[in-house]
Amino acid sequence: MLVDTHTHFYDEWLLPDAEAAIQRALDAGVGKMIQADVDSLERPRMWEIGLRHPGVLFQMLGLYPGSVTADNWKEELDAVYRIAAGDARSVPGMTDFIAIGEIGLDYHEGKEFAREQKEVLRLQFELAAKLNLPVNIHLRDAWEDFFSVLEDCRHLHLRGNLHCFSGSFEVYERANRSGDFAVGIGGVLTFKNASLPAVVARIPAEHLLLETDAPYLAPVPYRGKRNESAYLPLIAARLAEVKGLSLKEIETITTDNAIRLFNL
Repeated sequence: MLVDTHTHFYDEWLLPDAEAAIQRALDAGVGKMIQADVDSLERPRMWEIGLRHPGVLFQMLGLYPGSVTADNWKEELDAVYRIAAGDARSVPGMTDFIAIGEIGLDYHEGKEFAREQKEVLRLQFELAAKLNLPVNIHLRDAWEDFFSVLEDCRHLHLRGNLHCFSGSFEVYERANRSGDFAVGIGGVLTFKNASLPAVVARIPAEHLLLETDAPYLAPVPYRGKRNESAYLPLIAARLAEVKGLSLKEIETITTDNAIRLFNL
């Protein structure tokens, strides 16, 4: 069994075909899939799908950095806090959540809300520590600010994963000086001329997770098309090549890593 540690069945690109996509993933040997949270607008759809697939779909809880603005962040974060406190009225049909994510920083569209994003990240780090849950980190064009927040929160002894990892080995090492962080390996590993394989070759196997980020970042030969959890075996096969291990070994290692980190 493989575990997809980051997917979005509730995304509008995947939602119309979500039930069939879940079955295709199961048929492909992907036995567990974790949905990353975004914000209060999309959260109810995430939980609705999750309720239909207990033991197969698992949910995170968190405020995505791309959803943060100066006007909404307090209200959005308050919704996260209410759910974390067990207020089921916040999301009808709410199920348990297994991580705080996806959270982080995203400056790809600019730094207009950088201050708010950093505050939201710090507060969600504190929430994860209080609940003794792992964090799932989204980062784009914001490594230094991320490390500034993370290093200030070193005392929280955070654990989690760097989703859609594309950094250097030095970035991986730096993150692990302030916590215990695995890296999520997705479709980018299969891209031609990608620098990621050389980095992943150096990262210890016990810190590797598989993910799709479906419906985005589909692996070769589906690059540019809609991604699905059913494509996770393609990423696993490429990771096996990079690490010089058998596909079965990669399946066992990454599944054990996911089960341990997310307490599946």
